[in-house]
Amino acid sequence: MHDHIRQDFRRQSLACNALGSPFTGRVCALLAERLTDDTAFGHRLLNWQGHPQSDALPLRAAGALNAMNLSGRHTALSAAYPPHDVDDETLWSAIAQATDTHDAFLAGFLDSPPQTNEVARSGSLLGGALHLAAMMQLPIDLYEIGSSAGLNLGLDRYAYNLGGKSWGRAEEGVHIEQQWAGALPPLDAPLTIRSRHACDRNPLDPSSEETRERLLAYCWPDQTARKERLAAALASAARSGFRVENADAADWAERHFANPGKPGGVRLLMHSIVWQYLPAEVAGRIAAAMEKAGAAATPDAPVAWLRVEPESNQAPTAAVKLTLWPTGETRTLGQADFHGRFAQWI
Repeated sequence: MHDHIRQDFRRQSLACNALGSPFTGRVCALLAERLTDDTAFGHRLLNWQGHPQSDALPLRAAGALNAMNLSGRHTALSAAYPPHDVDDETLWSAIAQATDTHDAFLAGFLDSPPQTNEVARSGSLLGGALHLAAMMQLPIDLYEIGSSAGLNLGLDRYAYNLGGKSWGRAEEGVHIEQQWAGALPPLDAPLTIRSRHACDRNPLDPSSEETRERLLAYCWPDQTARKERLAAALASAARSGFRVENADAADWAERHFANPGKPGGVRLLMHSIVWQYLPAEVAGRIAAAMEKAGAAATPDAPVAWLRVEPESNQAPTAAVKLTLWPTGETRTLGQADFHGRFAQWI
C-alpha cells in the first residue's frame, strides 16, 4: 500500500549519499524501512496524496526531524545527530521516541516544501552571468523565480574560489568554493547588476529568526560548512535589503517581460533547481513569456534566460544553459552539482 512512498525514501537516501550526506541518507533509509502510520507524522508521510518526489516528501521529513534536533527539545534525538556517531538501532530509537513525543510539531512541519536556499549554486549562476556580461558588455537587470529568501540575488556580493581562481568580495563573509573542470568562465568580464527583482510563492525574510531556523533545518546535519555558508548568506541578504515578491512564477514572468526592457541593459531571468517543482502549465507559460520577450528584444535591450536545472528526474547533475535574444541562441555552458560543489564547464 505504501510501497511507492517507501521507494521514494530509498531513492532520496541514495541521492543524499551521492551528495555528501551519509547521515541524511541513513535517516531516509530508516524511514523507508521502519516508518509506521501509528503517529500523525507517519500517517501523513505514508498516505501522502501528492507526488512524493516532486513534493520533496523525504526532505520534508528529514527537515522536520532536524528541526527538532536543532531545537534541543528532544535530548535523545540530539544525542543521536551529528557530531555524535551512533549505530542505526540507536538512531532509529531516538527518531521513534521523537515522533511519539513531538508528533504534532513533526506532522505540521510537513506542510511546506523544502526551501534549501543552496547559495553555493551561485557559483554556476555567476559563471553564466559572467558569460553574458562578456558577450553583451551591458549591465544586467536580474530577475529570479523561486528565489525564496533571495540569497542568490547577491551572487556578485560573495567571495568565490572557482577551480583555484578567486573572484568577488570577502567583506560579506560568504565564501563559496567550487571545484571546476574545463575552462573557467571569463572572470575578468565587467559584471554590473543594474537592478534585482525576484519572486516566490512563499518568500522568506532573511532577517527573521524563524526563517533562519527553518532553512538551517533543511541543511543536512553532517554538512557543517554548508550550514555556516547559509547562515552567512542569510546575514548578507538581511543587510542588502533585497525584496522577494509573493507571486506565482508564471504571472510574475509574464508581467515583467511583457513590455520592452530599459535600453542599455540586458534583462536576465535566472533560476536554479526550480523547474522540476513547477506544474507543467506554469512552466509552459514562463517559456512562452520568454519566447515572446525574446521576439521583441533588440541589440540595445536584449533578453537572456539562465537556468541551472536537471534535464530529467534521473539526471545526476544540472545543466547550465543560457539563451540570448534577439538571436535566440541557446548555449549549454556546462554541468553543475545540485549543491554547487563542482562544475564541469564547456
